[in-house]
Amino acid sequence: MAQKVVFKVLTMTDVKTRQKAIAAASDIKGIDGIAAELKDQTLTVTGEMDVVVLTKKLRKLSKVEIVSVGPAQEPEKKE
Repeated sequence: MAQKVVFKVLTMTDVKTRQKAIAAASDIKGIDGIAAELKDQTLTVTGEMDVVVLTKKLRKLSKVEIVSVGPAQEPEKKE
């Protein structure tokens, strides 16, 4: 089951640190999508991954807080 995890990366203030956070998250197996917002300092990751492994990987990069963990919203099918 796909999950959606939102992290607050406290040191993500410029494009360079955003790219480092995206690169660190993309190394984890099972990730479908990554979105980063500099204004809110959030990193949103979706897919079937281990959240603990992802958190450890991001904490090596900078200070990270988990904002939310939940199921990924799948688009509704219209018949």
